[in-house]
Amino acid sequence: VQLVESGGGSVQTGGSLRLSCAGSSGYNCWGWFRQAPGQERKGVATISTRDGGTYYADSAKGRFAISRDSAKNTVDLQMNSLKPEDTATYYCAAAVAPYSRACRPDMDYRDWGQRTQVTV
Repeated sequence: VQLVESGGGSVQTGGSLRLSCAGSSGYNCWGWFRQAPGQERKGVATISTRDGGTYYADSAKGRFAISRDSAKNTVDLQMNSLKPEDTATYYCAAAVAPYSRACRPDMDYRDWGQRTQVTV
């Protein structure tokens, strides 16, 4: 199943971007990840559709917000107060988690988006 991402681009320091990921309603755990040049891919935020529970990496806390629109089958990542260190290729991913608290970056994500570039 393909996940389709949108919303990447270039923005100045302090600006905002909103990423969106569209996919099947069969998942109950969604995540956003990013990979900067020369670095490993890291989890940024996850959301469980079981109870809306969220997880944020320390780098995202207070600046990013992950949300789910069940009517549109999309998961969005609102990114505010962007910094140059947020520059990376961003991916969305989806999984089926056995329970809400299992919806974390270390889940076995079944499907991945095609990636979108964010440059600050």
